[in-house]
Amino acid sequence: MTDPRRQVPRTDVLLADPRLADAAARLGSARLKATVVAVQQLIRAGELPPEGAVPAVLARLPGSASSLNRVLNATGVVLHTNLGRARVSDSAAQAVHQAGGYLDVEFDLASGRRARRGRGALAALAQAVPAAEAVLVVNNGAAALLLAVTALAAGREVVISRGELVEIGDGFRLPELVESTGARIHEVGTTNRTTLADYAGALGPQTGCLLKVHPSNFWIDGFTAGASIAELATLPAPVVADIGSGLLRPDPLLPDEPDVTGSLLAGASLVTCSGDKLLGGPQAGLIFGRAELVERLRRHPLARALRVDKLTLAALEASVQGPATPTSRYLHADPDQLRRRCERVAAALLDCADPPDGAVEVVPSAGAVGGGGAPGLELPGWAVALPERYAQALRTTQPAVIGRLERGRCLLDLRCVEEAEEAALIAAVRSVGPG
Repeated sequence: MTDPRRQVPRTDVLLADPRLADAAARLGSARLKATVVAVQQLIRAGELPPEGAVPAVLARLPGSASSLNRVLNATGVVLHTNLGRARVSDSAAQAVHQAGGYLDVEFDLASGRRARRGRGALAALAQAVPAAEAVLVVNNGAAALLLAVTALAAGREVVISRGELVEIGDGFRLPELVESTGARIHEVGTTNRTTLADYAGALGPQTGCLLKVHPSNFWIDGFTAGASIAELATLPAPVVADIGSGLLRPDPLLPDEPDVTGSLLAGASLVTCSGDKLLGGPQAGLIFGRAELVERLRRHPLARALRVDKLTLAALEASVQGPATPTSRYLHADPDQLRRRCERVAAALLDCADPPDGAVEVVPSAGAVGGGGAPGLELPGWAVALPERYAQALRTTQPAVIGRLERGRCLLDLRCVEEAEEAALIAAVRSVGPG
């Protein structure tokens, strides 16, 4: 009997196979060689015929050099933190691709001299929020607040309501963030009620700023009271308003969500927020406000450590100035159109040789803003309901499909699935197969 080890194709021969040339260019020689070696081992073990080496290598190679997997978000949650929050627009993705090369991020083509970094993105944000005298961009929302508190209140006091000492996610708590700047927290009021007099009574020579935090991922009903930004602006101290979700202007769909423009017009000295939530852009921290304060933040040594890269600046500018973002479209999706799409998908799933086992129904589905925005707000919509077992199986398809488990069923809500992606979703469900 012939020893199968003698039939193993040589490594150099496999690496030189023209069928693997594209993979080498896309993934790099090290990744390709590691996969070739793994396939050779299968041939040595007699688990694969030698002539199947190249197809086996191709089957085992990932689609890209990144370990991140493409996902179809069928949860109905627009800003799903675990799925990357906001889906950026096609124009933003194209801007990122272009920014991968050399570009004039900090260079003036006309004069040949150094220029203000990210001036295009800053100008776009300033144009979108005329109430802001100046704008600054850092790498996320927490960084924006960190820089503001550090520049204004390090070694001094930050006055804040007890009801706004929130946890911002993944165990990070606002008091710890503020204290890391070297500032001291001066709590005022109670969990459910804080008045303007509470803030006024706390002011003194050690006051660095008043901090107003929007408790974006929860709400308190009943016997409550809080001082507004307009009220706080009457006091002799800078007001820093952390609104969280990055809504630049009022949106009738989100009447209880604070926006940057309204907060500035109410008298906030600085407004901080995130770029990858309701703005619909990349992860970034945005700071709007009075020119002298923004400039103080910009010149602080910490600003250098928190600055964003050219890819973020490109995506941010395109998100602000380009067409409507996916976030905006998904939030304002027409429920009737969502129902028609669900019915089309359900019909396609039933009209095949191996339809899903169990019932396939089109059912009402309440979507959510997500990302800590507009807690409790339900977005009317529809979903395709499948048996519960599909939820786990669909997470292993390419692309992965992430649905929502509800009452023993797997719901595929199409709110955040583009129409052009319906075919991939249908194919994924069919690939799971019945039973």
